[in-house]
Amino acid sequence: MNWDQYRAALFDLDGVVTPTAEVHMRAWAQMFTDFLAAQPGAHRPYTDDDYFRYVDGKPRYDGVRSFLASRDIALPEGAGHDDTSVDTVSGLGNLKDALFTEILERDGVRAYPGSVALLDHLASKDIVLAVVSSSRNAPNVLRAAGMLDRFAFVVDGAVAAEQGLPGKPAPDTFEYAARKAGTTAALSVVLEDAVSGVAAGRAGGFGLVVGVDRGAGAEALAAAGADRVVHDLEELIA
Repeated sequence: MNWDQYRAALFDLDGVVTPTAEVHMRAWAQMFTDFLAAQPGAHRPYTDDDYFRYVDGKPRYDGVRSFLASRDIALPEGAGHDDTSVDTVSGLGNLKDALFTEILERDGVRAYPGSVALLDHLASKDIVLAVVSSSRNAPNVLRAAGMLDRFAFVVDGAVAAEQGLPGKPAPDTFEYAARKAGTTAALSVVLEDAVSGVAAGRAGGFGLVVGVDRGAGAEALAAAGADRVVHDLEELIA
C-alpha cells in the first residue's frame, strides 16, 4: 500500500476506527424489537441481517424509513425533535439515538488496535486524516475513545445537515471532506465497513475505496465497489 500517492484518508467511524457499530447494532435491535412487538398483526422479527441490509451506514432517519418499508409499515415523518415515545420516523430515530448514548456512556468504547496502528503509521506522512460519519454522535465517540485529536476534522450527521448534504450511499459527504482537506476525490482514500459507504466512495470516483469487513461480507463490499477488502486496517501498513 503506497500511501504517498494520496493527499487525504477519509475514515468512516463506526466499524472502521471504533467498534461502535456493535453499540449501534444493539441500540437499533432494542428499538425495532420493542417497536414491532407493539404493532398489531404479525411481523418478521428484527435481525442482524436487517441491520446490514437496511440500516448500516445510513443517516438515522433513512435507516428507519428503509427498515419500515421492508415490513410494509407506514409512519408519519414527524418533526426532527419528536419525543422518543412518538411512533414517527423521527421519534423512532431519536429513540435509537437515546439508546445508543445510554449504552455508550455505560460501556464506553475503545478504538480497534489495528486502526490505531494505521493512524500511527500515517501520522508521519503528508496526508490529511478525517472522519466522515453519518452519525451525529461521531465527535462524542471519538472523544470517549481518546481519538478526537488524531483527525484534522470530522464530517458527521450534523455537518451534513448544516451543509445540505445527502447521506451515504450518495458521495456528497466524502466529496465535501475531500474539498475541506484541500484535495480531490481522485487523490483521496475512503475507508468504509458499510455497503452504503463503499458505494458512496465508488460513486464519488475516489482514488481508492477500502472495504473493511466487520460483518457486511467481503463479497458484498467488493460488489458495492471496494477496490480492496481487508479484515483489519493494520493490513494497509506496508
